[in-house]
Amino acid sequence: MPKKRSGGGLTTTQQAAKFLGVAALSGAVLAGIALPAAGALGLAAKGTVEGFDEIPSNLKTPPLSQRTTILDRDGGAIATVYSRDRTVVPLKDISPYMQDAIIAIEDSRFYEHGAIDLKGILRAMNRNVQTGGTAQGASTLTQQYVKNVFVEEAGDDQEKVAQATQQTIGRKVRELKYAIQVEEELGKKKILENYLNITFFGQQAYGVEAASQRYFSKRAKDLKLEEAALLAGIVQSPTRYDPVNDTEEATKRRNTVLARMAATGAITQAEADKAMETPIKLKVSKPKNGCITAVSGSGFFCDYVRKTILTDPAFGKTEEERSKLWNLGGLTIRTTLDPRAQQAANQAATARVNKDDKFAASVVQVQPGSGKILSMGQSRPYGLDQKQNETVLNLAVSNKMGGSTYGFQVGSTFKPFTAAAALEKGIGPATSFSTDWKITLEEKDFRNCSGSPAGYAKWPLQNELESETGSWDMTSALGKSINTYFALLEQKAGLCETVEMAKKVGYERGDGKKIVEAPSITLGSEVSTPLSMAAAYAAFANRGTYCTPIAIESITDPNGKKVKVPRSKCSRAMSEHTADTINQMLKGVVEDGTGTQAGLSDRDNAGKTGTTNDRKDAWFVGYTPNLSTAVWVGDDIGEKSSMFNVTIGGQYYPKVCGGCLPGPIWKIAMTGALDAAETPSFNPVSVPRAKTKEDKEKEDRDRGGDRDGGRGGDDREDGKPGRDRTPGIQLPPGLIGGPGGGEDQDQDQRGGGRSGP
Repeated sequence: MPKKRSGGGLTTTQQAAKFLGVAALSGAVLAGIALPAAGALGLAAKGTVEGFDEIPSNLKTPPLSQRTTILDRDGGAIATVYSRDRTVVPLKDISPYMQDAIIAIEDSRFYEHGAIDLKGILRAMNRNVQTGGTAQGASTLTQQYVKNVFVEEAGDDQEKVAQATQQTIGRKVRELKYAIQVEEELGKKKILENYLNITFFGQQAYGVEAASQRYFSKRAKDLKLEEAALLAGIVQSPTRYDPVNDTEEATKRRNTVLARMAATGAITQAEADKAMETPIKLKVSKPKNGCITAVSGSGFFCDYVRKTILTDPAFGKTEEERSKLWNLGGLTIRTTLDPRAQQAANQAATARVNKDDKFAASVVQVQPGSGKILSMGQSRPYGLDQKQNETVLNLAVSNKMGGSTYGFQVGSTFKPFTAAAALEKGIGPATSFSTDWKITLEEKDFRNCSGSPAGYAKWPLQNELESETGSWDMTSALGKSINTYFALLEQKAGLCETVEMAKKVGYERGDGKKIVEAPSITLGSEVSTPLSMAAAYAAFANRGTYCTPIAIESITDPNGKKVKVPRSKCSRAMSEHTADTINQMLKGVVEDGTGTQAGLSDRDNAGKTGTTNDRKDAWFVGYTPNLSTAVWVGDDIGEKSSMFNVTIGGQYYPKVCGGCLPGPIWKIAMTGALDAAETPSFNPVSVPRAKTKEDKEKEDRDRGGDRDGGRGGDDREDGKPGRDRTPGIQLPPGLIGGPGGGEDQDQDQRGGGRSGP
């Protein structure tokens, strides 16, 4: 009765005997040792190992996971990401010392035997029998290479890794069979090259190039004798022989390698002795992996690029295909990130909001006409350490792309979409409405896109201030952000038309769900994202043509082959004249409206403030002809808090408004991004204005008191406009719109406004 170990398994001698018996019966060992080529052919012909008749192609040229480098639009590195820190190099770029060292310590007869070393097997068996354990193995470099290929293929799947490394007869036979075929297909030099590129050297370094950079901060081709011996010694046990954590143990192992190199004749004994006397001198380069290492606060943009590859069907039809592309790496990704704009956005996001404030800021910039995302900045740094107020939540984008669950209510920044819908329907900018500061409308008077009433309840709403009562036209209503005007304008233009216009300029909810067709949408009740808003306003800057936002310019794979990337899709959302008119009217917002603190003095610019119910979200979205920027400020953690009587960025605010905090942030971002940039102008158009009370009184006087009863819609004809603050717009003298005003007139949903999640 054969003896068994205490664990119930066979003894080392019995295992060896069983292994040799099975291997011999299969024809793998004996045939392979005698004649590798004949052995491979014989094994394939006999088919003694079912299912392994042909060598998998990935054993010949395994797809090794490597570093992916993400670049900005100028070619500067943003970040390096990888699942395996590896850079594949040819054998000619690996120090001869390194080649000799790995052969000496791992398989000294590498160039003498075939895929299987019978002498080594017998020697190991004898040694293990003497010691009663497994003191010595007998795997050749080729066998180790085969095993590493399967481990690499398993990736982070621990079950597959276990299958690739389990000590079973079946796995060993498969490994032997493949080793024979690999020797036949590749030859010794290529096997050595592949082995040195696939092997794990500890400290997250895979392959000799990454290992050389990690431990010595140099190329593998420049390794000295003692350095090469150190790396070769690590392979057997990367943890035990780690020179960073145990110099003494690593030195002993290195000297063992040097002794083996001398014994095999790779170096002289004198060279070995000199190298042994040299103390280990490391120059460790810490791993820089992932978007957490991105420069200029571009971690959120970096992560957006990652999400794009993982979610866009352009990079693979299935989630598995896209994940494989990303994890395999070796890509060079040139993005749309503008380093100047990114630096400006990051500076702006952190200038007025501190990382440890209760509230956060998000800044995102898009180039009109191309859809290129130029920057993403955030007041909280990118990372996982909550104690340092880090976050990986990208406040600028949708939930699918790593953003918040729903997005944020956009407030009055939605009103320009209503204005555009009205203009497209033929409703002129001189159209005026006279209202009290609060009104009540019937939901049934608004029709959704199915033609049904939007509801049957009453919709009460009001302006920010009680003093905001009177008559406004479209220009003054945008400038002062008059809620009652835009509710009536939406009713006149059509709820469906308003929703459809928003869709045309790319307005999307952050959760990807369908836009709710409710009358309060004109006051910003629906949720969206800063990126969606920046891209939408870019359509105004681009004279009515909307372009989908993109973050990737080009990608090349490890072999330098181009990978197809999605392009921006541009479509006309409104006429050029409508966009030009919106541009002229929104210039008034930054010149003498609610956004005066955001206005730029050196170039044409336009924008809109937004503040939601209870001041839980504050916005400024604006643009020049060559740059669109959205800024959001609000509570990004847990249940959203109102911004009344709060201190943000060290400054106290009785109540936060779109013009008083997001506006100045926008100005910082735009100024920095556009520094030294061209200063194109908006296309000038004449924007008709409604007659004011003063205009009509003058007409009465001129006509002797005989008024024609006209109700607005006419241009000024007295030839005496006020100071021309906006080229192309005729402004009447005196105050336009109702009385009151001030920086806070962009509150949107008082009384009946729909609150977002």
